[in-house]
Amino acid sequence: METEKLHVHTIGCQMNVVDSQRIAALLKPMDYTMVESPDQADLVVVNTCAIRAKAEQKVFSFLGRLAKLKARNPELIIAVGGCVAQQEGDRIMRRMPSVDLVFGTHAIARLPEHIARIKTRKQRYVDTEMMRGIQEFDTPAWDGETGKVSQFVTIMRGCDNYCSYCVVPHVRGAEVSRKPENIIHEIKALVKKGIREVTLLGQNVNSYGIKDGECAFPELLSRVNAVKGLCRIRFTTSHPKDLSDALIRVFGSMEKVCRHIHLPVQSGANRILKQMNRRYTRELYLEKIEKLRHRCPDIAISSDFIVGFPGESDREFQETLDLIREVGFDSLFAFMYSDRPSAPASRNPDKIPEKVKGERLQALLDLQEACNTARAAALIGSIEEVLIDGFSKKQGQTHGANREVGKGIQWTGRTSGNRIVNFTLDDRNSPAPTFHPGDLVAVRIEKAFSHSLWGKPVD
Repeated sequence: METEKLHVHTIGCQMNVVDSQRIAALLKPMDYTMVESPDQADLVVVNTCAIRAKAEQKVFSFLGRLAKLKARNPELIIAVGGCVAQQEGDRIMRRMPSVDLVFGTHAIARLPEHIARIKTRKQRYVDTEMMRGIQEFDTPAWDGETGKVSQFVTIMRGCDNYCSYCVVPHVRGAEVSRKPENIIHEIKALVKKGIREVTLLGQNVNSYGIKDGECAFPELLSRVNAVKGLCRIRFTTSHPKDLSDALIRVFGSMEKVCRHIHLPVQSGANRILKQMNRRYTRELYLEKIEKLRHRCPDIAISSDFIVGFPGESDREFQETLDLIREVGFDSLFAFMYSDRPSAPASRNPDKIPEKVKGERLQALLDLQEACNTARAAALIGSIEEVLIDGFSKKQGQTHGANREVGKGIQWTGRTSGNRIVNFTLDDRNSPAPTFHPGDLVAVRIEKAFSHSLWGKPVD
């Protein structure tokens, strides 16, 4: 049987990355092999994101390009999955006649049978049925073929928080946690394939296990920390209202848990936080930041912000900027508010003009850029433990697949605090060590930039 070609186009969060890996793994027994370009493919799967209007616009723009490919190749199968698929369902079919399959967030396991039916019956299908519980698979989503050292591991699905701007509970369903033994089994399998670092994923990892009667998140971290051969543990995303003292104590007490937390705050104004249904105040958020830094003084803290929420005044936006100055985030992601279907905030009056939202976003990013630069500069002279990912982007273009090179070669990796570090040996007369992806290397930081560091390895 001739091998067919699969292209998976992923838009959105880390969970979508894992789902895309799962899609490729599920279709592999059907003799589909991955290709880099949709032009080469017999099947294109678009894994979509509905969290912001811009992400949804990207989906339909890409589907428009695929329609032109299908006009030239009528046998091309186009499948749309993910959050936009769950949200829009058969409306995608009506809007895009070139699409053969729409499958929602709970239908990934059923994808192979849908593709088989499309190939034999030449019919179009929509599957947005949501299931109870959480689907388990026999093997990890990642097949070990790409030489990675870090991998995402989903520990839960869905969300029960219903933030007023967010569509996730409507497209991903209610919160449900995987059993800890299944998570540990997956991580051990990944370690056997060379993975050195895992990032545990959930819409709100802080509430892991509570609803389903499993162990709480700090206990899960303790079990993951005990996995032999694993080097580092990260996790995202943490909801501030569920950041417990027990979880805060994990930092510094479990050697594999990285000294970094992503703690989205969204706004620095209490009235806006209440309108967002975030269920914490500015004061409570700052209290938890203080506890984190008391427990782990060098912890890196990143966050998310939404600017231009309906009714946000100039004064309230200034409160957000003041919060950024007070906390001194190591990095952040910021977005302009956009109405999302089913989200209550879409019905709020007093929408902020696009021009004003754009100006506020730029002001926030400018402030954070200065903060990034200052916090990075404070690391000059320090020695940081770096987990090597591989060649730096510049070096990779020069040396291609060569993965074992000594001095004069620029490598890249990340610190425990999640900062990118590029490093090399410039002294051509010194003995040349051999580095490999997955190695831990001590690097003295000599230069700092707003989004990366540069240094040299030390003994």
